[in-house]
Amino acid sequence: MTSLGAVFRPQLAPERLRSVARLADDAGLEELWLWEDCFREGGISTAAAALAWTERVRVGVGLLPVPLRNVAITAMEAASLHRMFPGRAILGVGHGVQDWMGQVGARVESPVTLLREHLLALRALLSGERVTVDGRYVKLDDVALDWPPEAPHGGVLAGATGPRSLRLTGEAADGTILTASTNAEGVRTARRLVEEGRAAAGREAGAHRLVVYLLTATGPDAAARLRAELTAEGVEAVPDLGVAGDAGAVAKAVERLVEAGADSVVLQPTADEPDPEGFVRFAAEEVRPLVPVPR
Repeated sequence: MTSLGAVFRPQLAPERLRSVARLADDAGLEELWLWEDCFREGGISTAAAALAWTERVRVGVGLLPVPLRNVAITAMEAASLHRMFPGRAILGVGHGVQDWMGQVGARVESPVTLLREHLLALRALLSGERVTVDGRYVKLDDVALDWPPEAPHGGVLAGATGPRSLRLTGEAADGTILTASTNAEGVRTARRLVEEGRAAAGREAGAHRLVVYLLTATGPDAAARLRAELTAEGVEAVPDLGVAGDAGAVAKAVERLVEAGADSVVLQPTADEPDPEGFVRFAAEEVRPLVPVPR
């Protein structure tokens, strides 16, 4: 089943989150995604607040930079959210932006090694295992959670862009988060690389969720706003990237990503979106009815 979501961008002040989250819940949107961009809102704190303010919407964090966290802390916080809000928290981890990691003294020599070690330990801890590991970066001595998740929680997702990281998510994560710089062909490539990683690790084929952000602009100045953001990100030359237009145009762009292998498409407003609440309402009430439910 294809899920549709929207992003609460961290350029918005944290106090704006309450109205956006409640609107998403009331309007029937399936997923609301938050980012932990340095040095803006904290991912776990905002996710906990959004979950507490709502009843139904799933809240994703995409993503938590692993260089900033001991894996035991990640596991404790994730488990708490899964127990307090069963089936509604979605957590993704990743390398983090290396310049930001350098600013806080957390940059590591091998981000891929750290992410692999963090993912394997985190998934084991959330499964209720007692973990001892002496890795290059992750070191645990007889650690187990007192309060692991009680029910299936959807696993741990990881952000990835390059081939090596995408294969790693197949090997060591339960799902992959792809940025808005990914077009339909990029989704197909990512799915292939993920499956290569799963095969190399002896994991079941196909049991891996792909979440894809879709840069989206709507309204009378939508095309200009989309073009400006693609240019600012340096990806204006990538074909079929992002969408500007009405609900029909957005739904067709979502469908292209789903046909390419996406399980969840998350509409990402431009940084200058003038009406975040209106954008969430547009996603839930106008785009969602046009998106095919079965895959």
